[in-house]
Amino acid sequence: MSSIPSELSPPARLLLGPGPSPTSPEVLRALGKPTVGHLDPFFLGIMDEVRSMLRTVFGTQNELTFPMSGTGSAGMETCLVNLIEPGTRVLVGINGVFGVRMAEVARRAGAEVQVAKVLWGLPMSAEALLEAAGGQSFDLLCVVHAETSTGALSEIPPLRAVADQLGALLVLDCVTSIGGPTLELDAWGVDAAYAGTQKCLSCPPGLAPVSFSPRAQERLAKRKRAVQSWYLDLSLIANYWGAERAYHHTAPINMLYGLHEALRQVLLEGLPARALRHRLHASAFRAGCTALGLSMVVEGAGRLDPLTSVHCPEDVQEAQLRSFLLKEHNIEIGGGLGPMAGKIWRIGLMGSGSSRDNVERCILAMAEALSDQGFGSKGDALQAVAEVYAKA
Repeated sequence: MSSIPSELSPPARLLLGPGPSPTSPEVLRALGKPTVGHLDPFFLGIMDEVRSMLRTVFGTQNELTFPMSGTGSAGMETCLVNLIEPGTRVLVGINGVFGVRMAEVARRAGAEVQVAKVLWGLPMSAEALLEAAGGQSFDLLCVVHAETSTGALSEIPPLRAVADQLGALLVLDCVTSIGGPTLELDAWGVDAAYAGTQKCLSCPPGLAPVSFSPRAQERLAKRKRAVQSWYLDLSLIANYWGAERAYHHTAPINMLYGLHEALRQVLLEGLPARALRHRLHASAFRAGCTALGLSMVVEGAGRLDPLTSVHCPEDVQEAQLRSFLLKEHNIEIGGGLGPMAGKIWRIGLMGSGSSRDNVERCILAMAEALSDQGFGSKGDALQAVAEVYAKA
């Protein structure tokens, strides 16, 4: 008979990678509260509050707004399988890994997919989309707001103008932007959006908030065939989140407790203040990296504040530095994906992880790790960090 494993005792890592971010103490406490039934009157009230807070954080009045059971990729599939039928024409903007994934999900759902590509590390541009469209019309235009694989942030209103020219609904990936930079679905004319809980919301992975505009709901209602995924069919799940409370699946009750508290913390801080906090600490971190002699992948207005991608110098071993940070400082940062694998680091300062203490800890640890490989600092990194805060 095999021995019984010991009780879990996970290490208390400082999570400064591309996600998950550090779970806030308030959310951890909420996750441990007593479980009730998924149709308990208390829980039904929690569901209503989650929907209301999600609308505020998404910047929308969309009635069809709630979290799906699953990670951010489940949110992606939810948006696409509900809006796509065989033959649906879809244009996907690709400026990183998650645009590639959107295109693949759309193909698997039966769409006729055209892609518009820009160099990884750049925001998606209206010009690239229009060139790829070639004067054709499309049913959906799918773009990533905050591309987690590169740290690029795309401006959405110009892309809405492209969707209007194409006659398309606009679908937006907000996984790394919800609860961080400004997000305004209604003002930007976004028709369907999905997100995740494990980035700027500082909640563990496991839920995927989605929101559908009235136009997207109309498209869903006019489908000629059933949604290919029973589990992700919004026409069914909406009956559980709506007044009917019709059973669909057993909701992840304690995860919804966690999301409830995460959203509450966002609103207590205030969305503008939260966006400014992410910007301040990202600016300080970049100043420290520059003083170390490192360069950023994304420059200018297209930078995503919650996640910064940094070029690895040619004479430095990328994975070795990440391993050094984990072993010597208990800090996790991320490496590159796809063509950027082995070439960049991705450092997340998201949600509760976006703080001056974490900026300084990470900069000091990176300086030590670079020195361990013989790469000397080019300036006083902590002084560069302090100068940013002094001007704030």
